[in-house]
Amino acid sequence: MGAALFYHLTRGPLERTLPQLLAKARAAGWRVAVRGTDAGRMEWLDERLWLGPEDGFLPHGLAGGKHDADQPVLLTTAPDLPNRAVCLMAVDGAEVAPDEVTRLERVCVLFDGNDAAAVDRARGQWRALTQAGCAAQYWSEESGRWEKKAESG
Repeated sequence: MGAALFYHLTRGPLERTLPQLLAKARAAGWRVAVRGTDAGRMEWLDERLWLGPEDGFLPHGLAGGKHDADQPVLLTTAPDLPNRAVCLMAVDGAEVAPDEVTRLERVCVLFDGNDAAAVDRARGQWRALTQAGCAAQYWSEESGRWEKKAESG
């Protein structure tokens, strides 16, 4: 059984934090799906990931191609995981179902702490997942480094 980890971004933007988390997931040997809500935003993230440092190359692809199943990291707006991901990273308020949390190794919910609507959405996701019996952790970078601030389940 997996867990949902909520990352409250207050110091670093998504485009800086996401590659760090993806690198850790890949180091664990996991295939990852990054689920967003807007195709244009996912294209933007795709471009940012290609612009990363040469020594930090992160193989990935944007959903919709003929090689989706082969991608170690797939950026998508769809609910399915065609790359057989065992880790899901939800950004920009993308939906996460309780069965995904229990079925996958890890689910990460990244949200912008400087956006009140994003914070409210993440709080709603936390309530829905924990009320469904999912294990969850809340991580904050407010102090300058990531610290676990709450845990449920």
